[in-house]
Amino acid sequence: MRDLRIIFMGTPEFATATLAKIRDEGYKVVGVITAPDRPAGRGRQLQESDVKKYAISKGLTVLQPTNLKNEDFLSELKALNANLQIVVAFRMLPKAVWAMPEYGTFNLHASLLPDYRGAAPINWSIINGETETGATTFFIDDKIDTGEIILQEKTAIAENDTAGTLHDRLMHMGASLVVKTVQQIEKGSVRTEMQKNTSSLKIAHKIHRETCEIDWSDSLEAIHNKIRGLSPYPTAWTTLVNCDEKIALKIYEASKEKITHHEHIGKVLIDNKMLKVAVENGFIHLLEIQLPGKRKMKTQDLLNGFNFKENAIVT
Repeated sequence: MRDLRIIFMGTPEFATATLAKIRDEGYKVVGVITAPDRPAGRGRQLQESDVKKYAISKGLTVLQPTNLKNEDFLSELKALNANLQIVVAFRMLPKAVWAMPEYGTFNLHASLLPDYRGAAPINWSIINGETETGATTFFIDDKIDTGEIILQEKTAIAENDTAGTLHDRLMHMGASLVVKTVQQIEKGSVRTEMQKNTSSLKIAHKIHRETCEIDWSDSLEAIHNKIRGLSPYPTAWTTLVNCDEKIALKIYEASKEKITHHEHIGKVLIDNKMLKVAVENGFIHLLEIQLPGKRKMKTQDLLNGFNFKENAIVT
């Protein structure tokens, strides 16, 4: 059995679950690398990453480099004398970092690689209407998410899953998969598989504001999947035209109704204290939305105080 000395690299809550799981299993974490503190909120106060908060609470050594190629940082990293590095939701590493430890550097990715390489695999798997996804551990190489696969585990995507519910499920599944991977490395029993590259690979591109805008001419399924795949963050949005007023409307939760109708695409209707939008082959029922400067709320609550005009549409 190998005596492992682990450096963990990660930033958000998704990564913290793995770090905690590694420690709970009794493995020695000699250092944690996370993003520098960043200003956030109205007061622009410096905020620590979720991983940093956890690491400090456990008395772990924390490094927050702005430049991963900086010689001082590389010296600090080497001084920790780790022989394995684990990366979860961090950033691309230079070879000087990932090639440093004796037993390599592996990453946890929230998809079944090689599909959905990139920044937003959870979002895109739902947006694209997938019924299955999973988690993958792989050894890092000099490209993004292309290294040799160590382990994979699958999970079904339910009809009512959102990016939020799938995130939480993959967070815990991924933490357990990382521990299984560490156990194999500890025993020296790892068997890897090269990723297959084909022209039909699906990529999880970074999501921008324009990605989140709803095209109401899309199919009923595509619109519903987009809302689910962007909820609760970064959130699908549309422009509500309510008489002469144009309002940016965020949509957190919706349901779909497949039915033949003769309404114009994008027409907003109020039906039995429910808000719905006419689309091809049905209606999208808006269940939880947010107006600019307001808190998100259930549609029934909004209808008590907001006047939707007869000719209201979304564009």
